[in-house]
Amino acid sequence: MDNRKPYLFDAIDKELVAILKSDARAPVAKLAKILGVSRGTVQNRLDRLVSSGAILGFTIRAHEQIETDAIKAVMMIEVVGKSTTQVIQKLRGIPQLLKMHTTNGAWDLIAEIQTSNLQEFDLVLREVRAIDGVLNSETSILLSSV
Repeated sequence: MDNRKPYLFDAIDKELVAILKSDARAPVAKLAKILGVSRGTVQNRLDRLVSSGAILGFTIRAHEQIETDAIKAVMMIEVVGKSTTQVIQKLRGIPQLLKMHTTNGAWDLIAEIQTSNLQEFDLVLREVRAIDGVLNSETSILLSSV
């Protein structure tokens, strides 16, 4: 059970998150100047956003040239009956699934996958397909961006 307190987000919180999405390393002083608030206000909001689970972590986005050996793919997943919530919980435990989306149509979920090699990719596919509630899947490796 998640014991985090609910947190109501306002325009400043949303703008702060948007800024951090483009520059997760921005110093608090720079964030305060952009937002027009004090550094203490920014720090307090960051602390609340992290503790509430609104911010899950701080990361980098590497240029595609750095990740030339990465195997990237999308996987469409069909789920049995009303087991979508349970399947999503299990999928969240697979670190190579970078993002998941619910969708309409023939597929219930779409997962964005990234692995460092084909062997790891194969293991991820097997792991997803072994989850109770996963009825069918189709995966496409992303070859190049156009």
